[in-house]
Amino acid sequence: MDAAEGRAGRVVLTPFVLPGEIARVEVQQERPDLLKTKLVEVVSAAPARVAAPCPYFGVCGGCHYQHAEYGFQLEQKSAILREQLKRVGKIDFAGEIETIAAEPYGYRNRTQFHVAGSKIGYYLPGTHDLLPVTQCPISSPRINEVLTALLEMAKEPQWPRFIDAIEVLTNETDVLLNIDSERPVARRFFEWCEQRIPGAARGYLEYTAGGDVYRVSHNSFFQVNRFLVDRLVEVALEGAVGETALDLYAGVGLFSVNLARRFKQVTAVESGKAAIRDLEFNATRANVALGGSSESVERFLPGLEAPPDFVLADPPRAGLGKVVTMELLRLEPKAIMIVSCDPSTLARDLGALVAGGYRIDRLRMVDLFPQTFHIESVAHLVR
Repeated sequence: MDAAEGRAGRVVLTPFVLPGEIARVEVQQERPDLLKTKLVEVVSAAPARVAAPCPYFGVCGGCHYQHAEYGFQLEQKSAILREQLKRVGKIDFAGEIETIAAEPYGYRNRTQFHVAGSKIGYYLPGTHDLLPVTQCPISSPRINEVLTALLEMAKEPQWPRFIDAIEVLTNETDVLLNIDSERPVARRFFEWCEQRIPGAARGYLEYTAGGDVYRVSHNSFFQVNRFLVDRLVEVALEGAVGETALDLYAGVGLFSVNLARRFKQVTAVESGKAAIRDLEFNATRANVALGGSSESVERFLPGLEAPPDFVLADPPRAGLGKVVTMELLRLEPKAIMIVSCDPSTLARDLGALVAGGYRIDRLRMVDLFPQTFHIESVAHLVR
């Protein structure tokens, strides 16, 4: 939502401008085919423009769309996803892209704050300059409570000066704090936090999702939208049937545990050490049997001979990549479900899989990151 056609056919990129608006801008970077500009004034506003509720919006860089009505954000993200499929994946997808959304604010269960002395906040875009903040509207109420407590603690003389970042993970009751330090003084800091922040936990957090309780350590990945975790699991496993299944990039087992109740044999592939420990613990507590591999997905798949009936993949932003897509085409599972956080890498991967004989049966956009340009989507492919 930041592009417009300029004179002589050049593209003009201006953040915080909506389609159809007339605006005055300041050129910051110029190329023969592109102008990068800064918004100076909105001369004629689009009907979808709203006042951003966050006082830091437009400066902090964490949010990109607070100036647009939420329904309009969803429409634009769906259009972007479809355009990426066509441009990058060469897929002219004519089907419906179902949109799944929830509360557009207060959704994050995990937030990282940067620290400079007694100031806590976010880095300004493209810099390591700190923007101090006292609130974050997209973070959960519990995280904002913790931020208030940390700001009060930062005024006191025992506040450690070696901290440059604090990550906060919460289930809205307990709070897991993480700082990147193994110093003995760090232990004293956590003890102090336990005294000042009710529910402060150490090492890991218990998070309930989809009827199961998951142990999540500070180095383990877990979905950040507290309103849509359950719905994401439902969507990702919808129609999953058969005898055997693979869960690639399995994390702490959010999908694996549920798959194990649907299939006779499930193999979870995860290479992160902390996540593997959490995955094993969570499977045991849920009383489900899982096969597992601590190899990378790229190393695991070439050694697999029998094709699974169902593959679920939740890769990082880089997507599946050439090696994994080629191995999936070799194995020919009956169905593949891809949970993606980047539409361009998803389009690339889907392009290869569709060219190899798969068809997109369902495509959904699950808006895990409202107010930002990040797009989470779930693609169901069948042969």
